[in-house]
Parts: sequence; C-alpha cells; structure tokens
Amino acid sequence: MGFRNAKQSWKTRLYNSSNAPSEIFNKRLYICVAVFGILGAVRGLDEGSISGSIAAVRFQERFGLSDPNKSESAIADLKSNIASMVQLGSIPGALFAFYVVDYLGRLRSLQAMCIFWIASTVIQITAHNVGQLYAGRFLEGFPVGLSVVLGPTMMSEIAPKDIRGLCNCMFAGAVYFGVMIEYFTHYACAVHVSDESDNQWIIPTCLKIMFGGIILIGSFFCIESPRWYMKNGKIEKAYECMSKLRNLPREHAYVMTEIADIQDQLDLYQKSVGDSTMWNLFKELFSKTVIYRLYIGLGVQILGQWSGSSSVTIYMPELVALVGYRGDRKLLMTAVLGIVKLTSAYVTAFFLIDFLGRKKCLYMGITIQMFSMLYFAIFVAIVPEVADEDYVMTSSESKAGVCGLVMLYFSGIGWTMGFNSIQYLINSEMFPLRVRSFGTAFIMCFHFLNQFANTKAVPSMMISMKVSGTFFFFFAILAVSLVWCWFSVPEIAGRSLEGMEELFSLPWYQIGRKGAELCPDNSGVTRVRFDENGLIDREAMIEYKRDEEFLETATQASSAGQLTRKDTSNTSINEELSSVEHTIIESEKKA
Repeated sequence: MGFRNAKQSWKTRLYNSSNAPSEIFNKRLYICVAVFGILGAVRGLDEGSISGSIAAVRFQERFGLSDPNKSESAIADLKSNIASMVQLGSIPGALFAFYVVDYLGRLRSLQAMCIFWIASTVIQITAHNVGQLYAGRFLEGFPVGLSVVLGPTMMSEIAPKDIRGLCNCMFAGAVYFGVMIEYFTHYACAVHVSDESDNQWIIPTCLKIMFGGIILIGSFFCIESPRWYMKNGKIEKAYECMSKLRNLPREHAYVMTEIADIQDQLDLYQKSVGDSTMWNLFKELFSKTVIYRLYIGLGVQILGQWSGSSSVTIYMPELVALVGYRGDRKLLMTAVLGIVKLTSAYVTAFFLIDFLGRKKCLYMGITIQMFSMLYFAIFVAIVPEVADEDYVMTSSESKAGVCGLVMLYFSGIGWTMGFNSIQYLINSEMFPLRVRSFGTAFIMCFHFLNQFANTKAVPSMMISMKVSGTFFFFFAILAVSLVWCWFSVPEIAGRSLEGMEELFSLPWYQIGRKGAELCPDNSGVTRVRFDENGLIDREAMIEYKRDEEFLETATQASSAGQLTRKDTSNTSINEELSSVEHTIIESEKKA
C-alpha cells in the first residue's frame, strides 16, 4: 500500500500531469523503455573505452602514442585522431539514420545496428596497427550515429507525454552507465593485468560486444512504434501496438484519441507539403513552423558541445593528474566521474525533468557547470606547475586541488542536469512525425560533426591556450548559454507530441519566453477526461468544459461506441470534440 501511495504521489507531481489512465504505466512499456534506454550505452561505452585505452601503457606502445621520436603536437594529433574517429564515422551514421529508421522501422533498425556494432568492435580488438584501429573505430561510428537518432525517436513515440522526459533521460543516463562501466573495467585491468598484455585494453573494449548481444536479445521483447505504423498507413497495426503499449483495450477512448491526434497531424502535413519525398521532407524541415525547431536543436548542440563536458569525459585522466592524482589513483578518480554522472542523470530523469520542466533543469545545470569550469580554470591558472609530473604540491595547493577534483565532478552533475538532459530529448519531441527522424538525424549529424571538430581542437587548445585558458573559454560559452536558453527554448514538458504545432506557430520572439503561457496544449489526449471504464468522464468534463450540452453529447458518443475508427479516414474523437465544441459556441451565442 505504501509503495502504491508513493507511486501515485510521484505521478501527481509530474509537470502538467494529465488524468491519464493508470494502465498506461505498465510492464510492456517499461520493457521497451529499458531496451531502447540502454541503447545510450553505445555511445558511453566508446567514450569511456577510448579515454581508458589511451591511458593504457600497452595501447600507447602498440599504436605509437609513447614513441619518443614524435613531438608533443604529433602525439596530440595522433591521440585526437584515434579518439575522434568514431565521431567522424557517426556523421554519415546519423545522416542516413533517418532513412534506415523510417524504412526498416524502429525495431528492425535496432537489430541491424547491434550486429554492425559487434562486427566493428571485433575489427578493433584484432587490430595490430593504427590503420586497422582507425577502420574499426570509423565503422563503429555508424551504429553510434544511428543509436542517437533511433533511441530518442522511439522513446518519444512510445512514451506517454507525462513521462516522456523520464524515458528519454533513461537513454541519456545510459551514456554514463556505459562510461562508468568502462572506467571501472579499465581501472581493474590497470591494477590486475600486466602492462605487457594487450588484454589491458582489449577486455574493456569487449564490453561493447556484450552490450550489443544484450540489446539484440532484448529487442525481441519490444513493440514497434505505433506512430511508425501510422506514418506508413498501417492503421490496424498502429491500433494493435498502441493498445499493447498503453495496456488498454483498442476501444478505450484514450487509445482512440491518441491515434486520432497522430492522424490529424499527418493529414495536416499531407495537405500542406504532399508526399514524403526527400525534397518535400527537406522543404518541410525549413518551413516556417519547423525551422525554429531546427534552430533550437542546432543551438543546443553547438553550445552544449563547446561547454566542455565531452572534453572533461574524454580527457579526465589527464585533468585528474593536474589536481595531484597520478598513477592508478587517477584512473580510480576518473571512474568516480562515471558514478557521479550516472547518478545525476537518473536523479534528473526520475525527479527533475518531468517535474520542474525542461527550462528549469537547463538553468540549474548550466549554472552549476559554469561555476565548476570557472573554479578549475582559476586553479590551473594560479598553479600552472601542476602540469609537471615531478611537482609536489604544498598543503594549501593540495586542498585546492581536491576542490578542483570536486569541481570536475560538479561539472558532470551540471552537464547531466542541463544540456545532456535535453540534447537528445528535445530533438525527438518537438518535430512533427513526418520529419521527426529526418530532423533528429540532421541535428545529430551536425552534433557529431561539431563533436569531431571539438575533439580535434581541444588538445591543440590546451597547448596553445593552456588548460586554464581552455576552461575560461568553456565558462564564457556557458554564460552565453544561459541567456540563449532564456530567450529561445520553450517549455514543452507535459505537452503531447501532436500538441507542438500551435506553440511553434507563434512569432519567433515569443516562443522561448512566453510560448507555454500563450499556447497551452490543445491536443485530444489533453482535452478529453477519462473515467476508469475508458469512457469520457462526465464529472471531470464538468470541471474542464462547464457545459452540459457538450458533456451529454460527448458522453453519449463514447458510451455508444461512436468514437471507434473503422477505416483510415480521420472521423474519430477529435472530430466529435470539434462538433460538440461547435455546439457550445452556438449555445453561448443564444445565451
């Protein structure tokens, strides 16, 4: 009983919570969320793996990172080439993801991705020269690029609007689950595996094969996205999948309303744009109401990537050394970052993103990250000698160094609360269904291109600008980000996917600052109130509409089964509601 009360209390505190039937939160949904959520580990395993591998003695010897004949800049270039090769491969991976995801479907795309991911990992662990390593890591970029389009798209399409942020943040949190697992595996291998053995870096890399197998097996217990079926004109399959995902009968008003909303949006864009040809999709992406969404998605990627979080993740062992931790201790402290980010990501998912909303999480996260970067920049500026491995810190410097390490952890907390909580989520929830995968793929393609540039630039920045100057740069980017988020990013927590259109039809200068206030969600799922039998709730609608004639008409229609869609035409709940709302207007005129 206590657990049920806690669950109900948690649900009622959701941002813009609706009166949705409790059945929509069910095991079938959770299985799909778990499988597609762990997909985020595809990226995290790579980031954690390569940062630990670069620090491994045997890896450095095999691939020329410890060659005394190479200059410091040459080694930095080689290191950045190895680290960034996955980002380079992720660009075409994300670019073509929209075609794969829309053509094969969400489930078949997931299965194909797992097989390709496993194959690319095998190429890496059998590498005996840097060329083969480059090839394996470049090919791994394809499934990584596909995963960041596929995972968030599927999550947004199957999740009820009340927990859409939570579900997408499960994906974002899994990135750091992968990072943490790799960090600790590298630490264990550094302690227990000889520096002369290639197993020091091969064992952690093999985790990708294990995760690929787990996700592949889990995919056979998942349900295909009903929105993908709707987009492809398979109405009956869409009803079947929606009924399973919501754990409700097909005839339930909630299921029919959600399907009706999807069809309405598809009909709207069909009339305005036409068939889903590549040219029409491209035109739609740059149409008046969609281009602002593209601007938000690209803005989040630019500011987020250059805020320094990925640099901290990839180069954490080197940064930890700057605050006085060397040898195996720096790998242990690096592994702790994985725990911090993982914990923070899931706290944000379960208790913040759908409770406070997207914008407040952004404000809090960016602020924490900004001041963390500032402290670390000041520390390494005041004590530049820490870069020398033979330097011994004074007592006060050592204490300040501990604070510097804590600030690196806080920067991870700020990142997971802020930019990371929405960088996957907002792309997949703000675009219309017809261009959702295309828009998300376009933005994630830019994301990896931007990350590739960042990965290539940061090692050189740390040499030319010093570490302190690089972190001051990150601080400045975060300060700009706060202002940009206030002006540009709208609050869309609790809004249905089909309820975005009115919001983004506002003048561009009002969308971010006042959009949520000026345009509440008017989708059918939000407007209709349901009782425990799946009928329109009379008492709830009295409070919501305050019109007896509307109530009588709507309730009778629901009870008589008049709201069931028998064909592919859009003659369902939304049309019934439009009809009875017209009756309200007429009765008000007479009154």
